[in-house]
Amino acid sequence: MKGLQALLLVLATTAVGAGELGARRTGVSPSVAALLGQMTLEEKVGQMTQISLEVVCKGYPSVQEPLEIDMASLRRALLDYHVGSILNVGTSAHTVPRWQQIITAIQDVATKETRLRIPVIYGIDAVHGAGYTLGATLFPQHLGMAATWEPDLVRTEGEVTAYEIRACGIPWNFSPVLDIGRQPLWPRLWETFGEDPYLASVMARAYVHGLQGQTSPGILGVAACAKHYLGYSFPLTGKDRTPAWIPERMLREYFLPPFQAAVDAGVKTVMVNSSEINGIPVHSSSYYLKDLLRDELGFQGVIVSDWADIRNLHERERIASSLKEAVRVAVMAGIDMSMVPLDFTFYDHLLALVREGAVPEARIDEAVGRILQLKAELGLFVNPYPQPEGAEHFACEQHRAAALQAAQESITLLKNSANLLPLRPNIKILVTGPTAAKRSSLNGGWTITWQGDREELYPNDTPTILEAIRAVVGPERVKYVPGVEVAREIDIKAAITAARKADVVIACLGEDPYCETPGNITDLTLPEPQLRLVSALAETKVPVVVVLVEGRPRTITAIANKAAAILMAYLPGAHGGQAVADILFGRVNPSGKLPITYPKACNDLTLYDHKYSENANSFNRYDPLFPFGFGLSYTTFAYSDLVLDKSTLRRGDSLAVSVTVQNTGSRSGKEVVQLYLSDLCASVTPSVRRLKRFSKVELMPGERKTVRFVLNEKDLSFIGRDNRPTIEPGEFMVRVGDLEQSFVLQ
Repeated sequence: MKGLQALLLVLATTAVGAGELGARRTGVSPSVAALLGQMTLEEKVGQMTQISLEVVCKGYPSVQEPLEIDMASLRRALLDYHVGSILNVGTSAHTVPRWQQIITAIQDVATKETRLRIPVIYGIDAVHGAGYTLGATLFPQHLGMAATWEPDLVRTEGEVTAYEIRACGIPWNFSPVLDIGRQPLWPRLWETFGEDPYLASVMARAYVHGLQGQTSPGILGVAACAKHYLGYSFPLTGKDRTPAWIPERMLREYFLPPFQAAVDAGVKTVMVNSSEINGIPVHSSSYYLKDLLRDELGFQGVIVSDWADIRNLHERERIASSLKEAVRVAVMAGIDMSMVPLDFTFYDHLLALVREGAVPEARIDEAVGRILQLKAELGLFVNPYPQPEGAEHFACEQHRAAALQAAQESITLLKNSANLLPLRPNIKILVTGPTAAKRSSLNGGWTITWQGDREELYPNDTPTILEAIRAVVGPERVKYVPGVEVAREIDIKAAITAARKADVVIACLGEDPYCETPGNITDLTLPEPQLRLVSALAETKVPVVVVLVEGRPRTITAIANKAAAILMAYLPGAHGGQAVADILFGRVNPSGKLPITYPKACNDLTLYDHKYSENANSFNRYDPLFPFGFGLSYTTFAYSDLVLDKSTLRRGDSLAVSVTVQNTGSRSGKEVVQLYLSDLCASVTPSVRRLKRFSKVELMPGERKTVRFVLNEKDLSFIGRDNRPTIEPGEFMVRVGDLEQSFVLQ
């Protein structure tokens, strides 16, 4: 036995008494507590320091491709500053062998040259697959995964992602995003599981379980990171990293549940909201990080800052008079690890603060114990190195088939006049629009590069929408004229000329890739050149199919009536082009349902779970272009026999609900059965309806299935006037499809 593995064994067997005492004190294993007892203050503070890969690369701060590790800089970081974590990609996505070389170089220094041989934990944003690894399996982004309404697919995504980043030697994934997408302007909407807390909570559990599944007894696959805790997704302006104003009752009702679900699922790390709630930056709040997250939700893992957000407490939020004070505030509030990420200022300041007595060393021990425990649970003390045989199934056919299925089941048919779709393969087609021939548009941010916009870097082993259509009908039947870029006209006249020679036009609209603040917009309306393109094409009387490739619901009301059919593709991932073609030509029956409300106007942002006053008359009403939960199929479904097993409930009772669903059309299809509950009178104004259960079922033509749900007492609760969960007697209504039944809670 060598290095730390041997040290931990010795410490665990020869100092059991002290180890057990330390474990009880810090909440970690005896072996980790024993290791912690051997560490100097400098080594401990280093474990709390996370830097970006660029810092240890040649040419920093102007790192160029191909990226190369600067061994002198790496040794300085790990030997002088005792850095415990590294993140990021440095430049652009690497191959699996290159990642393995990078991680091996880092772990060689960490486990062979440092005093205690403590391995580094490496983190990456693999938000829809291993997006920073070339050739990886890429799923739809979270919003598209939510549109499948299929938790098993989300769990599979987690499993595939864990396998493929572990193949690179990376054990920590900064995902899932559990912010609730209730502000459609927000540029990170596509990273969420949509606007509903229950749907997002179900997907959160599935993803965390998939990502953190065990690779061997007692060792996690990959550590998940629930982010961005808390309230990040609801900025008043809609712009990234700007203030949210959320009353506590609303925060608990809508924004907290997915994080509670992730904690209940055992999520190992949490990343903090970059911005503020009601004037309080979350990185500075012991209430949010300790009282709520740890004491109330029961989270026991590592809390990591977001990018430079401790520095931002001083430089941007200005609640700390100096960077040193910002470090003190954040660490005392509950931050365990600082994503510094581009220097060692956090280390220097925290070390000084402890020596001055401004931060107790017990607080350092608490944070470092959690970090070491995480490393132990990931098996890094056993073997921190990438395993070449671990890449055997990287991007294998099974993984790619799962990503294709997810893309197919995410795509949502929003309109289909006169049953234009599915299309016949023997027709002449014009393909136009800015997203038709781009792989980057299908994937979005966090893909190959931060913004995901380097089209030339995308592998060409999966088709664009244009290429996939040509593969179905033959290239001789497909004419491609771009017509417009996302926000600039190229040649609409050429598109009109080509349309007149076609049987159908497929207009692929949407957004260029973006991520975070660069994706801020001031108008939710789809850019005018794209609207002009569809309006002009509609005048030819050739039917137009609109395919929306976008990360948020850009308003299209001006052209919605001019399109014969509309498909919402979201950001469907690498296999999105194939999936769109499969839907267009009927190889797959669409089954996606909207996980968001699609607004009719950019200033009419009423959500599905609105209050009665928001839908009271012709002036106040829920009147979206397409409602939450909506999606068409190439077959039809009928609901009957909605049955409740009780008409009267007492506290503590459960309620069994059953409903029969029949495929009344001529082809097989999948239907998402959605159960909504309405509290008809409550001391806090109730929502018109709230999603409480759902199930996706597949039915052959004429087939019937009885779907069963069970509601419990918690489903009847709401956050009351005292900001605590409340259950009140009264009448409730269960709604499934076009059916409803009431019951009374005594």
